Amino acid sequence: MPGCFKKTLFALASLISFVSFILIAVAMGIPKWMTGKILCKTGADLVNATDPELVKFIGEIYYGLFRGGKIRQCGLGGRRSKFTIFPHMVKKLNTGLHVMIIMFLCVAIFFSLVSFGFCILNAIKVPYRAINGPAGACLWNFLAGGFVVLAVTSFMAAVKLHHLTERIANFRENIFRFVILEERFEDCFWICVASATAHAVNLLLIAISGIHFPKIKTKTEEVNVTAEDIMY
Repeated sequence: MPGCFKKTLFALASLISFVSFILIAVAMGIPKWMTGKILCKTGADLVNATDPELVKFIGEIYYGLFRGGKIRQCGLGGRRSKFTIFPHMVKKLNTGLHVMIIMFLCVAIFFSLVSFGFCILNAIKVPYRAINGPAGACLWNFLAGGFVVLAVTSFMAAVKLHHLTERIANFRENIFRFVILEERFEDCFWICVASATAHAVNLLLIAISGIHFPKIKTKTEEVNVTAEDIMY
């Protein structure tokens, strides 16, 4: 049976792994990975809008991995619309990269659950095989965190290098052209960053569980027995 200190560390690690699983699942379902401000360039150019008038042509956009929405401002008031990435819009994006982001997160969810199971196992007993012990728990946490990092990095590449926001903003816009004034990574993106950080914390906890702290020995007083003590 593992010691009390080791049990506590692995119980905490299992809780963190389960929280990471929840965080990734929630992040994938909520369309708040990116928000931004979009300028209706065509409308502004038509009326030669100056700085004070540009407010009438600045709308908003938000999106996640599967859906999103935008407010078009082309001089005649805001028009709200919602969209889905699959199956139509993905053809206009970098399909391979977008699918890879989703696959990375799905694999991270799987490894988070495996990590949860291994940490529970190590909290209950000492496994006979090394791969089922702390080494295995480290491996699954490393893989889970690594795939989350790959997903986050890929999403940043899609936004910054492949102009993801601009492509989404101009999807099926035949008359007006939109340019991006501002982009902000939102809650779901940072939730995934927090998930990767959680697995890094787990690696630290597992490493600490392997440290053998010296036992504190207490001195016992030597009892001197004399002949007089024996008589009495």
